[in-house]
Amino acid sequence: LHLSIRRQRQMCIRDRVKTLKESLPELPDTLRERLVLDYGITPYDAAVLVEEKDYVGFYEKAALGRDGKLTANWMISELFGALKKENLSLLNSPVLPESLGELITLITDGVISGKIAKDIFAEMMISKKKPIEIVKDKGLEQVSDDNEILKLIESVIADNQDKVKQYLSGKDKLFGFFVGQVTVSYTHLRAHETRG
Repeated sequence: LHLSIRRQRQMCIRDRVKTLKESLPELPDTLRERLVLDYGITPYDAAVLVEEKDYVGFYEKAALGRDGKLTANWMISELFGALKKENLSLLNSPVLPESLGELITLITDGVISGKIAKDIFAEMMISKKKPIEIVKDKGLEQVSDDNEILKLIESVIADNQDKVKQYLSGKDKLFGFFVGQVTVSYTHLRAHETRG
């Protein structure tokens, strides 16, 4: 009986110790290592994210199921820079982790370019809109359909036969003209699609 009580006490103590261990937050070194291993980020990025408890929580929500390195880069460079410029803390960020994650997805899926993403991010800081709303409102999707691009190029060539002849006779500087015409045609096409 005495042995049984002692054994129960030991088990109770072990359970309590286990519960306490599980309730403790991760130590910074352990957390940095986990971020590097789980998300593929650099030790430097992990160190920056571990500086504040809120940073890690925000990051992990934004990076969930996404490119961890790209998410860290955007959070550390773009988000932290914008917050500092506006004198805001992460807790008061107009950009939520889910919205930053959505922006990362739009980039990695090829819907928008990195350059367009910066414009969308600036708009997110002001309007608090989700990135996909901004992309749709402004018609900012990249053209990834080769057939659509080819049709635009063929149309520009057909409409500018005199310039084609000049280009073929050696006026290489006209190449920029053709690029510009295709860009203008694409912009008009997107504006028309956006309006409806």
